[in-house]
Amino acid sequence: MKKMKLLLGAAVALSVFGVETVATVAQDKPTIPVIVKDTTSGYWQIVLAGARAAGKEYNVNVPELGAQSEADINGQISILENAVAGKPAAVVISPTEFKALGAPIDEAAKSVPVIGIDGFADTKSFKSFLGTDNVVGGAAAADSLAEGVKAKTGKVEGDVAILTNIAGQDSGNRRVKGFIDEVKAKYPGLNIVANRVADGQATTALNNTTDLITAYPKLVGVFANALNMGEGAGQAIAENKAQDKITVVSFDSDDKTVKFLADGIIYALVVQNPFKEGHDAVKIALDASQGKSVPANVDTGVTVITKATMDTDASKALLNPSLN
Repeated sequence: MKKMKLLLGAAVALSVFGVETVATVAQDKPTIPVIVKDTTSGYWQIVLAGARAAGKEYNVNVPELGAQSEADINGQISILENAVAGKPAAVVISPTEFKALGAPIDEAAKSVPVIGIDGFADTKSFKSFLGTDNVVGGAAAADSLAEGVKAKTGKVEGDVAILTNIAGQDSGNRRVKGFIDEVKAKYPGLNIVANRVADGQATTALNNTTDLITAYPKLVGVFANALNMGEGAGQAIAENKAQDKITVVSFDSDDKTVKFLADGIIYALVVQNPFKEGHDAVKIALDASQGKSVPANVDTGVTVITKATMDTDASKALLNPSLN
């Protein structure tokens, strides 16, 4: 995580010059572009690090592509079209939006095998899909939030709000569904009072959380369904000194949210395995390009990490993966 800033520039440059990168690489080994939702995000930097590692391991060119915001849906579609035009062996993509990416992925799959990661799209054209069971992850977040609320207030009661990263994003929607269903099934004392949908930006999440603190004096919990939402929520809780009464549980991690976890600002992080996701997607894409049988679905798992468990070896491996 310490090398994030150095890597960001390279990833963004690749997203801008992706067509040239795909088209002009050496022809002595296959090319498999990996298209993420947002090259500026810490989570996606870890996915790309895993893809890079697989590229070295299996002698594959792995152009690292993506827009600079998860809200740039048209940008991702253009990147996909340009990548396919470079005639790669296969393509790996994490769709930014369920509906909008369906037809472009169908079209791409006419030319090359397409491997999906992290979130689904409105398509049946994926050769394989790798990612977290996000409904299960959302339910785990609800259980952790209830645990935190009880620890802070002595009971599992009060108002709870949700911060949603992007409207129409499959992975985020499934996390919210899992969270809501678990709260309704197991925690009748928790009242979900709001679901604020943002634009994928931490600043918007900060403002939304600040508004929620003011609007709901009985607010005891916030579920942030993506990394940027967790960054913004944590900042708002810190600025309002509300960590003793409001429990925040967020998906994914980076240096900022891990610091919030250590400081008790965020109660728990629901952590995926983005390095494995990127690494294994490239391997499966290579197998698919060679006509080998590949699994239809791969669950890359989810782990809830709290301040009490963050220093275990298993947690450290997830919170601080190598980006080399």
